[in-house]
Amino acid sequence: MTSTDHYLDRAVARARLGPARDRNPRVGCVLVAPDGEIVGEGHHRGAGTPHAEVAAIAAAGGRARGATAYVTLEPCAHHGRTPPCTQALLEAGVAAVVYAVPEPTASATGGAARLTRAGVAVEQHPHAASYALVADWARAAALGRPHVTWKIAGSLDGRVAAADGTSRWISSPESRADAHALRARVDAIVVGTGTALADDPALTARTPEGHELATQPLRVVVGRRELPAGARLRGGPSPVLHLRTHDPREVLRVLVEHGARTVLLEGGPTLAGAFWAAGCVDEVLSYVAPVLLGSGAPAVPDLGVGTLADAPRLRLVDVARVGPDVRLRLVPAGAASEPGPASLLPTTTRSLQED
Repeated sequence: MTSTDHYLDRAVARARLGPARDRNPRVGCVLVAPDGEIVGEGHHRGAGTPHAEVAAIAAAGGRARGATAYVTLEPCAHHGRTPPCTQALLEAGVAAVVYAVPEPTASATGGAARLTRAGVAVEQHPHAASYALVADWARAAALGRPHVTWKIAGSLDGRVAAADGTSRWISSPESRADAHALRARVDAIVVGTGTALADDPALTARTPEGHELATQPLRVVVGRRELPAGARLRGGPSPVLHLRTHDPREVLRVLVEHGARTVLLEGGPTLAGAFWAAGCVDEVLSYVAPVLLGSGAPAVPDLGVGTLADAPRLRLVDVARVGPDVRLRLVPAGAASEPGPASLLPTTTRSLQED
């Protein structure tokens, strides 16, 4: 491990002290004197608070002059709710800046160039832990909205419920545990009022034994119908947001304001079809159970496809066996290959070739 990696690891550790769900990314900064001594550390504490570089400079005081700043994300060059970090670094007399992840947003980019023009030695040093820290935020910044994963659990013939409406349980316990791990990974779970009324879900992330996990997503219900007073969604460990709209883009706009960068779409075919039609599905995670139903609710709504040539195509990214089921991870054809949150699911699956 190089000294640069060591200092960036320290910066990542500081960054993780910041809020995991915030409109801004988690960022850490470490100031190192020419003799290698750490003279200041800081992290971003949330929207509207001083950025990591400013916090580290405050901790270092006069010792920041001549130091090298190791930052997980390129210092910003724009004036938002707080002044630009580049200006703070220049005023503090920092001699060099090493950053790990280039700023992905057009409004804030240009910090490295500004520092270089001012005579500061600037280096971009790739660092996996720094990128992992902001991957969800960077992906959402590139999309201009949260990344949406549509999760489907269905039969081999594409049904999500039998003719009598029963749907528990099409998928296996192993698949359900896999899906709960994803729930704990995302910022928000979204269902429609139809699913909320028909299934009375809790939408919590739980262990196979039914215990709630420490990390819980924001639970979101979309639609105008009221939830019953005794609905399971009215209790539980995390907030519930009821959005009385049918517009997927409005839903995602509100979720951005709540700090959500990753969304798991678990509603029925109607809600999923609306998100698909709006171009707001980035990833499909399909659990296919080895069962045939023959009739019942389809996994996918009518998409208005009149002929095979008009059918939307998806690209298979990953396939795995989860208990008796098969898990398919797909993205719309032509979409970028940037992995979504489902790519980080626990590797408890077996390859299809093992048997």
